[in-house]
Amino acid sequence: MAKTQYNADSITVLEGLEAVRKRPGMYIGSVGTKGLNHLIYEIVDNAVDEHLAGFCNQIWVTLEADGSCTVKDAGRGIPVEMHKKGMSAERIVLSTLHAGGKFDNDAYKTSGGLHGVGSSVVNALSERMSVKVYKNGQIHYDAYERGIPTVELVDGLLPTLGRTKETGTEINFLPDGEIFEKTRFKADWLKSRLHETAYLNPNLQITYQNKRAGEEETVLFHEPEGIISYVKELNSGKAPVHDPIYYKGTIDRVEVEVAFQFVDTFEENILGFCNNIFTQEGGTHLAGFKTRFTQMINSYAKELGILKEKDTNFTGADTRNGMTAVVAVKHPDPIFEGQTKTKLASADATKAVFTVTGDELQRYFDRNLEILKAVISCAEKSAKIRKAEEKAKTNMLSKSKFSFDSNGKLANCESRDAEKCEIFIVEGDSAGGSAKTARNRMYQAILPIRGKILNVEKASMDKVLANAEIKTMINAFGCGFSEGYGNDFDISRLRYNKIVLMTDADVDGSHIDTLLLTFLYRFMPELIYDGHVFIAMPPLFKVIPKRGEEQYLYDEKELERYRKTHTGDFTLQRYKGLGEMDAQQLWETTLDPDHRVLKQVEIEDARMASEITEMLMGSEVPPRRRFIYEHADEAEIDA
Repeated sequence: MAKTQYNADSITVLEGLEAVRKRPGMYIGSVGTKGLNHLIYEIVDNAVDEHLAGFCNQIWVTLEADGSCTVKDAGRGIPVEMHKKGMSAERIVLSTLHAGGKFDNDAYKTSGGLHGVGSSVVNALSERMSVKVYKNGQIHYDAYERGIPTVELVDGLLPTLGRTKETGTEINFLPDGEIFEKTRFKADWLKSRLHETAYLNPNLQITYQNKRAGEEETVLFHEPEGIISYVKELNSGKAPVHDPIYYKGTIDRVEVEVAFQFVDTFEENILGFCNNIFTQEGGTHLAGFKTRFTQMINSYAKELGILKEKDTNFTGADTRNGMTAVVAVKHPDPIFEGQTKTKLASADATKAVFTVTGDELQRYFDRNLEILKAVISCAEKSAKIRKAEEKAKTNMLSKSKFSFDSNGKLANCESRDAEKCEIFIVEGDSAGGSAKTARNRMYQAILPIRGKILNVEKASMDKVLANAEIKTMINAFGCGFSEGYGNDFDISRLRYNKIVLMTDADVDGSHIDTLLLTFLYRFMPELIYDGHVFIAMPPLFKVIPKRGEEQYLYDEKELERYRKTHTGDFTLQRYKGLGEMDAQQLWETTLDPDHRVLKQVEIEDARMASEITEMLMGSEVPPRRRFIYEHADEAEIDA
């Protein structure tokens, strides 16, 4: 690949930074933890783009002890020479929205969208930012506070700190507490994203370091096998039907790379990426892959006599159940739906993936007939199960019609304004009774469930649909459910804006939460992606001092802090379950919107969600028990 020039002439300016601080959600999606971590991703993606251009093979990402983050790369360094606007090109890039090298097709062959935007947005949303550019034998320096430069230029250029043999860019930034709800980066999310990036770029080494007190660690992410290793990791703990299949190709400047493997489950797990960005909602690249793969399996099945003339074709779900796949494209000018790039809309990506998949898989299957037969066998088994489950679903639908019948358990709210309504899934009839008495009847619905619901990770579809608790929840929510066979989910029919899981504040309660979340993740993931699912955080203790006000404490750590800061005598009441609270206490602690504590459930990426769900709900008990004990008190609190 020819290496092109990246200098001041590569920087194109479109507009200023005025709107970023006023409407940050337009640029990073949210001002919660997800948006906060997105700041790091924007800077890292710039460094990865340098790698894609052929100039960088190392990136360092550090969570500093002071709460800031440092991202350093070994690329060419942001251009620092004089721009035609009359100042250093670096100053233009960092202080002007829509300024960067990604608008110039000569500077970057592909990039994760308009990432000149990213640097300036991170700058605007940071309390402070410092920049070191290692270029032309010098260390060039710049600094900002809330997007405003604090370093005086010297004849329009950046001052220097000394000489260097390095090349690259180093950016340190501290998120602005005036903008974000929280300013503590989520380390697990960051590590997962960096590892994902390493899988997608096999020649890139990413060093992660955490210097925060009590969390110190250093991890090197380097995956020479690329997405083949990614598929293997996604399938860890499962029995593979065959070794991973890998192919790549390029059509009209769109580079396509695919790896997939079938395992002994009947779940489809296909992840799509464009220019290293995880397209959570899929898009045209996945459409091209799925369509061509289904066509090929049906064609081969007929050619081999497995499908007879009278037989109907396998459905797309039949051909993909049991498949884990990573479909990655590199596109010179991608079109995404939405600012946060969760769905690829480029039409030529469909053609590229469709064509490469057809050409390369035909060559592979023609040389590997036994693997082809094994893949078709998976489709046969899936089709048989589909037909049985369609019958079970039809029987269920004919009986319930998804009406509002909930076996008398649901205490519905009076309002039909879904935006204002919430439903609480409550553990046990006792707590359910108290909750029904305590609630705001206008907007709060209560649905008691009996103990631990079915573990859907292990159950067949007919067992899932026959389970009374699950049927009741499906009926109550009103929006159907997503499933490979006969998907009828429609989020516009959702009757409640908030679905709140309300279980006891102990390990058993956490276990029930995981069972409920697994059901929602597998059958109604849109509810989680769209931010409708919450976990109530009831208190563990009530402190009644001889003097002063009574106080609720939510975990052992709060109790420990209370003991250290209060010297007087007090009575301690411990709640072993929600059923021990009377209606007034339940309202004050868990139902009252003005005082309750809720955790909003988020899925940062499908890989982490799939791993955790498999660990929690799989057949191995010790890892599940250990995880629940270690993490039951690590909720992201959202008052």
